[in-house]
Formats: sequence, structure tokens, C-alpha cells
Amino acid sequence: MNVVLDIIGIALVIVATLLIGVYGLRISRTTGDFFVASRTVRPVWNASAISGEYLSAGTFLGLSGLVLLEGARGFWFPIGYAAGYLLVLVFVAAPLRRSGAYTIPDFIEARLESVRARRVTSLAVLIIGWLYIVPQLHGAGITLMVVAGLPQWVGEVAVAVLVAASVAAGGMRAITYVQAFQYWLKLFALLVPLFCIVFALTGGSHDVDAAVIFPAEAGPAGLDLYQTASLMLALVLGTMGLPHVLVRFYTSPTGVSARQTTVLVIVMVSAFYAVSSGMGLVSRIVAPDLANPDAADTVALVLPSRVFPGLFGELLTALIAAGAFAAFLATSAGLIVSLAGVISQDVFSGSVRSFRLSAVLCTLVPLVIALITAPAGLGSSVGMVFVFAASMLSPVVLLGVWWRGLTARGAVAGMITGGAATALALLVYTAVGGVGLAAPFLAQPAAWTIPLATAITVAVSKLDAHGAPLRAERYLGRLHTPER
Repeated sequence: MNVVLDIIGIALVIVATLLIGVYGLRISRTTGDFFVASRTVRPVWNASAISGEYLSAGTFLGLSGLVLLEGARGFWFPIGYAAGYLLVLVFVAAPLRRSGAYTIPDFIEARLESVRARRVTSLAVLIIGWLYIVPQLHGAGITLMVVAGLPQWVGEVAVAVLVAASVAAGGMRAITYVQAFQYWLKLFALLVPLFCIVFALTGGSHDVDAAVIFPAEAGPAGLDLYQTASLMLALVLGTMGLPHVLVRFYTSPTGVSARQTTVLVIVMVSAFYAVSSGMGLVSRIVAPDLANPDAADTVALVLPSRVFPGLFGELLTALIAAGAFAAFLATSAGLIVSLAGVISQDVFSGSVRSFRLSAVLCTLVPLVIALITAPAGLGSSVGMVFVFAASMLSPVVLLGVWWRGLTARGAVAGMITGGAATALALLVYTAVGGVGLAAPFLAQPAAWTIPLATAITVAVSKLDAHGAPLRAERYLGRLHTPER
């Protein structure tokens, strides 16, 4: 019975996704519809869609697992995720909308008047996007394996096929409706079980020991200052380098609308993080036996049946499984839309047909990677992507919006430096577990890779004999002039 209910819940999410996608297909006609929904998405819809794609497998399943494993340390992740949008709100949301671009490479090429800078940016976008999609596919595999006993590859292939089909069919306009629906589904899918579990615990025999939920060694006194600061830098600045987040601001009607959207996003994602973190806190009381790296990501799926043996617990588990699948679909779809836009513009003709082909190609690469790799912790895997985004793209995007002196050579040098330094640090740490005192700097490299990439970008730009583009001042004026 449990398996049947879980499969029904997941199937209903899939059917709803397809139906909403078909509706979006009916009104997707032009190139603008496919790339940026013709820049007509209002703040509430856009905020719901951004929140839907931003709340990934690392949040829906991974965050509760992190809180179960780490206690108070796990809260640094939602704090960093939400705080990143404050920087987006202040520094880049409105200017990016006013740029008139379709993609981040579009913006970089227009700002720096350089095809080479555009190509390097496109490569960075692809690397970040593919690294982000893989944990979503792994999460789908884990979900179907836990709730239905199916092989892991079934969930990975199912999500890949659904995402490729929905994106290719309706582009950005269709995916906007799908992601907005999936945000509210995900919030409901965790909020209802958490409310029921907390209500049951308040009248039960469980003794709530504050030392279990927040052990002293996991508090501020027990945190490594460098690693915590480095993690926060990666999470806060990494949001400005996520292609699927930035591209959504191009769908707003105006720069003011983009800012209003960002404020709503902060509220929506914060509400969801409170619910997901709460599930992790409850699990430290009810399911402490799952506090190991191999099982922690499954705790949200297991918890309802622990508290409510029988049909009611099975119904709650089915609801969470449906919400988890919505998380994988929403984030993967947002990423594929942003990547397909880049591939379509840079490799093909930029038409609707090439967008559809690009969507399929952009799905195949992370699917192959997911099938040949074993899933790591979902929360930590997503955190690694933020380090890459913060080191490769965030400095260039921020300087491109606010510094006239940025040059194409400086941008290229900065992106290559940030990406190479991050990859080298993480590869060395993974291979040998750190090198003595250097271990923390390799495990969490953002605190030095971001300043290094920024310094290289500025230094090379200042030494560049060609200087900044002649029309840079005029372009920056366009970015920072409010619409009438």
C-alpha cells in the first residue's frame, strides 16, 4: 500500500507538470516566449517560479539531512541561500533586466563587446549548470529507491526525460507556470507533515532535550571560523553566479518589477527554509539513528512513518515524495532552460527549433554523469556548485554592472582563474583529504578563490592596453537609469 500511494503521488506531480506545460505550449509562439517569456512575467508569478527552481534537491531533502547531521551548523546553509538574494536585490536584479539580454553570455558580450568573453562565459554557465543538475537527478533516484524500491537509475532517467520534454515543448513561458505551481506544492508537501508530526510530539512521550537538538559543540563556540566564513561567502555570492537564477530577471517587465520579484523571493524561500530546517530538527528527536552520511538525505521520507505507523503516515510520505519529485523537476527545468538558451545562441541559430534541440542535448550530459557516479550528500553537492558560481561568474557579473574599467581580457582571466582554482582545490581535497594545515582551505576554498578571481580580473583589466570598450559608459548608463 505504501509503495502504491508513493507512486500515485509522484504520478500526479508528473501529470500536473505535463498538463501545465501543455498549457504553456499553447501560448508559446515567439522566440521571446521561449527565451524570456516575452518579458511579461509579473512579480508574484516570477517570484514563485524563481523560488520553485531555486529550492532544489539540496533543500528539499538535503537541508533536513544536514540539520540532522550537523545540528546548528546546518542552519548556515539556509541563511546563506536566502541572504544571497539580498545582494541580488541590491546590486544586479534591476540592471540585468535593463540590459535587454536573453542570457548571461548575451550580457557579457554586450557589456565588453567581445565574442571571446562570451564564449568563456558560456562555458562557465554550462559547467555550473551541469554540476547543479547532477544532484537533482541523484535526488530523484534516491527518492524512488526509498519509496518504491526501484533502481536508482529509474528516477534519474525519468526526471531527465520529463524535463527535456517540458522545456523543449514550451520554453521559458511554459516552465514559468510549472515552476510557480511546484513551489507551492513543495511548501505544502513539507509543511503539512511537519505540522502533523510536531502536533503529535507535543502530546506524546518524547522528551525534547535542547542539548540533543543544539549540542554545545555545534554552536558558535564549536564552529571553525574560517570554514564558516568561507561557506557563507560561497552561498551569499554564489547566488549572483547561478545562471538559472539570473536569467529569470530577464523575464520581468521592468527593472522595478525585477526588484519587487526579488523581495518576494526572499520571503518565499525563507518560509520554505524554516519548514525544511524544522523537519531536520524534529528528526534529531525521532530518528537519530539516521544521522549518518548514507541515510541522512532520506530522513524527510522516513520520518512520517516513524511517527504515524499505518495509512496516515503512508499518506504523508506520499505527499513528501510528490514534493521531492517537484523539487527535482523544477530546478532541473530552470537549469535546462538557461543552458538551452546559451547553447542555442552560441552554437546554433538561436531559433525556437535550435532551442528545443539544445534542451535535449543539455539534459543528456548531466544524465550520463549521474548514471556513472554515486550520489554524495545532496546539501554538500549543491554547496560545491555555489563555490564554482561565486568564483567564476559572480565577480565578472558584479564588476560588469558596476565598474566601467572592466575589460574582456580581465573578465576572461578572472573566470578562468576562479574556475581553475576552485576545481584544483576540491580535487586535491577529494583525492588526499587535505594537506596538513591546508585542509580547511581546500575543503572550503571560496574565501580565497573569490578574492583571487576578483583581483586577477581587476589587475588584468587595468593592465590591458586596449582598455574598456568605448561605449561602456553609455551601456552602464542604460543599466542604471530607471524606466519611466
